[in-house]
Amino acid sequence: IEIPLVKERDRTYRWFERLPGILSWSTLALPVVLSLISPTLAAYFIIAYLLMWVVKAIALNIRVVQGYRRLNQHMSYEWMKLVDELDNPEKAFARYDQGISPAWHYRNLINMQLRADNRLHQKDILNAAIIAVYNESRDIIEPTIQSILRSEYDKKKLVVIIAYEERGGAEVKETVHSLVEQYGSNFFHMEAVEHPKDIPNEVIGKGGNITFAGRRLKVWLDEQHKAYEQVIVTTLDADNRPHPQYFAAVSYAYIACPDPVHTSFQPISMFTNNIWDVPAPMRVVATGNSFWNIVLALRPHMLRNFASHSQSMQTLIDTDFWSVRTIVEDGHQFWRTYFRYNGQHEVVPIMVPIYQDAVLASTYVKTLRAQFIQVRRWAWGATDIAYVLQYGWRKKNHIPKWDLFFKTTRLIEGHVAWATASLILLLGAFVPLYLAPQASMSLVANQLPIIASRIQTFAMIGLFVSVYFSIRLLPPKPPRYKTRHRIYMLIQWVYLPFTTIIYSGLAALVAQTRLLFGRYLGKFDVTEKAVKK
Repeated sequence: IEIPLVKERDRTYRWFERLPGILSWSTLALPVVLSLISPTLAAYFIIAYLLMWVVKAIALNIRVVQGYRRLNQHMSYEWMKLVDELDNPEKAFARYDQGISPAWHYRNLINMQLRADNRLHQKDILNAAIIAVYNESRDIIEPTIQSILRSEYDKKKLVVIIAYEERGGAEVKETVHSLVEQYGSNFFHMEAVEHPKDIPNEVIGKGGNITFAGRRLKVWLDEQHKAYEQVIVTTLDADNRPHPQYFAAVSYAYIACPDPVHTSFQPISMFTNNIWDVPAPMRVVATGNSFWNIVLALRPHMLRNFASHSQSMQTLIDTDFWSVRTIVEDGHQFWRTYFRYNGQHEVVPIMVPIYQDAVLASTYVKTLRAQFIQVRRWAWGATDIAYVLQYGWRKKNHIPKWDLFFKTTRLIEGHVAWATASLILLLGAFVPLYLAPQASMSLVANQLPIIASRIQTFAMIGLFVSVYFSIRLLPPKPPRYKTRHRIYMLIQWVYLPFTTIIYSGLAALVAQTRLLFGRYLGKFDVTEKAVKK
């Protein structure tokens, strides 16, 4: 199930790799071609396109409201009490009769009763966190470890592995080993694992690092005689800080799940750690990404592994851990697991956040550039299209074809829309009028900018929803900032058109164009992480 090496890719695979770029550039060219053929036809196409995205925008804002409410509810639950009740459903039913437990918990208790002879118990569960480190400073890594220590979960049932890179240098090696020495006694087990550089057939990236650490974790579990099905492995970046309830919540979901080996568990990635410190354009991008992750959690059929995610150790062993040949090992892990189990795999949302840093480099210009590189790296997930077409449709498998068809089309449509939607929505209305001389003779084409402006103005109502919840999601204001800084959090939204085009459309289009011409991203461009004190 590993991605073929570049030298192993035949012409068909290369055509699959070119497909997202071809579709995206064709979509962008469509208003131009239609304008040359018939400005009126082009105008109707653009109006229909705008109306479709207005409907999507309304649905997205409804999901943001629903997701925000559910996120707050799940963060407020005492998850360890709910886990305890899974061990003794009979005792818990009385508590439900008093109206205390949520309805979904009641259903899980019934299921646990039915599985009395074949179920996991919390005493058997072990949580392992693999923290991927490249060259981050102690200021970045230590708060992540401290956030794990603040977990409302038995720390003696937590294993922490700091996976660091040999190419990161002597300083990072000294840092991680000093952190293990300082904090190791707080956990059941903690160690630092160095990933050697220049391993053959590995791209320079996170996948090889955490895979090397995962294999070391397997050796340690064997020494402890621990069953792989009883171990939940969560991957974290150096700046990822789990909510205090996360490990309890994922343990609950794992125990309650009827088939945890064939399931991934996805928390909500929230880019708010340093949101007060980053430049305004980066705040807009970070807030938009946080909202999108909340929305996806309410649409499990579209949910994929992203950034931090959790899987059974048995699952990781069955998939030979993560891919070492791609820089987007997180989202790609969904497809590896999907094909490994012949389609018997799903992603379950965990409505508890893991907080991450927004992009912040040492200078303003470097920050703008680093944000573009980060989104371009995410958009490199378009490489999964060729992988899915190759392993899903060219090779024999037992995956239900309807399920594979819908997943394939959603994957392709998502990447094409990512690269094209913002450009068409913001610029498409002017194409028929200014490109075709005869456009002035068409009333619809002539009035298209006005019609589009009014549609977009209506759609902007949803912006107020984003602004409102962006304020509600803010962490406490650092004392170094004055009250007037909150006003900047409102004014920042004037950057939305700029950030949408540059840090969504163009970043994805650049990634797909590089793939189209075979200019592969051969290494993981680590986002610089600066800290303001």
